[in-house]
This record gives sequence, C-alpha cells and structure tokens, in this order.
Amino acid sequence: MSERKINSILISVFDKEGLDTILEKLNEQQIKIYSTGGTYEFIRNKGFNAIEVESVTGYPSIFGGRVKTLHPAIFGGILSRRNNAQDKDELEKYGIPMIDCVVVDLYPFEKTVAAHNSLSVGEGRGEVDEAIIEKIDIGGISLIRGAAKNFNDVVIIASKAHYKSLENILANQNGSSTLAQRKHLAAEAFGVTSHYDTAIHNWFNPGTILRYGENPHQQGFFKGDLTELFEQLNGKEISYNNLLDMDAAMGLIVEFSKPTVAILKHNNACGCASASTICEAWKRALAGDPVAAFGGVVICNGHVDLKTAEEIHKVFIEVLIAPSYDDDALALLKEKKNRIILKQKKLYVPQNKTTRTTLNGALVQDYNNRVITEADFNYCTNSKPTTDEIKDLLFANIINKHLKSNAITLVKNEQLIGSGCGQTSRIDALKGAIEKAKNFGFDLRGAVMASDAFFPFPDCVQVAHEAGISAVIQPGGSVKDKESVDYCNANNLAMVMTGVRHFKH
Repeated sequence: MSERKINSILISVFDKEGLDTILEKLNEQQIKIYSTGGTYEFIRNKGFNAIEVESVTGYPSIFGGRVKTLHPAIFGGILSRRNNAQDKDELEKYGIPMIDCVVVDLYPFEKTVAAHNSLSVGEGRGEVDEAIIEKIDIGGISLIRGAAKNFNDVVIIASKAHYKSLENILANQNGSSTLAQRKHLAAEAFGVTSHYDTAIHNWFNPGTILRYGENPHQQGFFKGDLTELFEQLNGKEISYNNLLDMDAAMGLIVEFSKPTVAILKHNNACGCASASTICEAWKRALAGDPVAAFGGVVICNGHVDLKTAEEIHKVFIEVLIAPSYDDDALALLKEKKNRIILKQKKLYVPQNKTTRTTLNGALVQDYNNRVITEADFNYCTNSKPTTDEIKDLLFANIINKHLKSNAITLVKNEQLIGSGCGQTSRIDALKGAIEKAKNFGFDLRGAVMASDAFFPFPDCVQVAHEAGISAVIQPGGSVKDKESVDYCNANNLAMVMTGVRHFKH
C-alpha cells in the first residue's frame, strides 16, 4: 500500500517559527508527538501534549545536548520497515515505538559562520571556532537521513521551508501521505543534508587561498588540485581570474589537432590560429588582436622551442600553458619573474557536467562536448563552400562554441581575424567583429563567419556579404531562415546549417 497514515511524529527543531499550525493539526488528529529539549518545552508551553525522547531512550540529554536522539529506540522506530515481519517482531521485543514522520530544522551552521565572519579552522579564534563547531548538527542530520532512507514508510520534513508540505498532508489528506509525496520529500531532505555537509566541508577546508577573487575586495579560493593538471615552472601565485581563463583555454585548445595557439582574455579567445608550427600559430594568433593579447592567457597544444619563446617573450602575458618547453626557451621565458609558466601534465578531459551556483541553489548541465563535422552540414544555399572554406567554417565554429553569447566569429585561413561576443544583439556582435578585423588590417574578402545561434533576420548575412565574407555557418532554426537563405542565393553567398546551437552564458 503506497499510502501511509501518520500516527506518530518526532519533532526536533532549532527554529520554532511556523510550528503552531502544525501542532494544532497534530492535536486535532490525535497524533502522538515525541520531542526533545527546547522543542519539547516549546510544545508544552503552547498547551499541547508531547512525550520526551528521554522517556523512550531511558537516557537524559547528555554531553551538553550533543546526544539526545542518537539511540536505537528512536532510530529503530524510524528505520523499521512496516511490511517486514522481522522488523515488527523486533519493535515489539524491544518496546520501540514506530515513528511515522520526522520534523527537523538543523542548527544554523552557515548563519553562525557568517555572523563570526570565520573562514577556516585553527586561526586562533578559540571561542569563535568552538561556537561554530557546536552548530554542527549531528542528531538532526542523522534523523533526516534515517527518515529519508525509509521514505517507503516515513514522512521526512527536513527544514521549516518544507512545513507547507506537512500542513497539506495533515489538512487536506487527513494525515495520509502518498509514496510519491514521501519520495519527493526524501529527495528534498537529501538536498538539505548535502548542502549542509558541503557548508561544513567548505569551512574546514576552504581550499587554496587565492590573492583575491575577481576584484581585490573579494576573497577567493580554489577547491581542487591543480597539480593533477599542471606543473608550475615559474611566476607568481595563480589568481582567481587566471583560473577562469585557464579553464576556458583548456576547454578550447583540446578541440584542435593541428599545431594551434589561443590567446584568451576574460574567458574569450581574442586570438587563435592553427599553422604548421607552434611558432607560426603564435604569430598568427597574436595578429588577430595584438591589443587584447596584453595580459592574456596563452595556451599551446605543442612544444615551445627557443624560436617560439623569443616571439612570445616580446609580449606581456600573464600565463603561458604548453605541454613541454626546451630548456633554453624556458630560461628566456623565466626572465619575467611574475610570468606564470605552466607545463600541462596530461591531456585535458572536460568534466561530464558543469555546475554553477545561482540564486539559492545550483544549475547543473551536461558539458557541451558536441563536435561538429562536415557530416553535420546542411548545404542550404545554391552556392557551396570550397574545401578551404569548409576548413575555416569548422575552425570558426569551434571558437564560436567557446565565446560568450551572443557570439560571431570571423576566420580566414584558420586564423581568428575578428570576433564579437557577449553582446545583447547579434548584429552588434557582427559589426564589432568586422570593425575589429578591419582595424587590424585584415581583408575580409574570402573570410567566413560563424554564429552561435540562428539569425532572426537576414540583416547579418547582408552585412557579412557587404564586408566581403564568402561563407557562413550557423545552426538554423529561425522562423525566418528562408529570408537569410534567399539573400544568400541572390548574392552567391554559401551558407551551411548545423542544427546545433552553442549558447554560452
């Protein structure tokens, strides 16, 4: 039977706010209440009957309240399986009362940390650390996990934020819950415990302390082990912003097999080129935007020799990443004492999932590992791209995938010659890319354009064509795709659609 009637409930909460309505409903339905310490006193003071946990366990609250509910007489009543004959026999044998619902509101660990502005253990704060440690809830967490594990039979309310669910069960369902409700509440409960444990872990182990966060007034930490990926050969401590650019750089460079160099600023590639050698790739990447390259992160997918080092040494860069260096190249590059030089230890494989904190939770998604090949092309125009244009279209599409949206990429001969990214208007992104290319002396005739999402209007292909661009790659999917196709056909412009959008926010 999937429905379970609540006949008994255990309430153990730090914050008593919001309990009144629940207590009234419990009293109306004559549901037996078990409770502890301050919660018991609160319930009694409100005029409701309750049974002290101590009378069930045979032990008082001990060790300053650290141990109250941690007893088989309590957890047996929560974890026993209602459809298991042996469990029923043992409940009766040991005189353990069944508990059908558990209500917990944990000690406010995060609020206590915030109030003391404490960052880590053992910094001489003595009483401050002790106050925080005493807000690490043990019994409450255990009650939540036990009840959530036994969701087949037990309702778990793991936070006062979930009181409404219990009120609904009591008021509208006469105290009977469905299996779907109990399972949902169990999932919510494990979310509470996961968040709580993570907060405790972060306090004990904040990670590598960085010079600061994005700005000097923000404290920053890195939680991870960079030594798995890199050996730092030179330079100052890696900063928060360095790490963001390094992450973007590693994700981009892994998509190229030919000798390639990319230069990144603010998580976007401002230069990227493939060539027959790393040295030539560096020169061409730098030429794409020599102004933005100042203070950037440079990544190479091949060996850095002395000739390459001599060219890189002419430019101020924050970070250089490569799989290997000649000794004389390294000696030259180390002349800039603050220049961070990293040797990549192994092939970078992006994680399967990406996670970002947002609002009061987190967003999790699959990593964008979709690789577009010529086989994905939908040749939607009368003019078809040439072999060289196809190479450039694929090259441009890779870079575009790693730029912040809205994004437009202009490429010629496997060299990034202009980009517009992070724009709220796609036509503005295109105009910015064209202007940048022209400012650095590039001839756009024969160049290709990539867009991370469809063109809502034909204005982008028109502006691109007027600038000299000869081929376009975009995902398609607009209700006005035909207008863009028609313009291309009328002006001998080649366009392919991939069916794959590459938004990056």
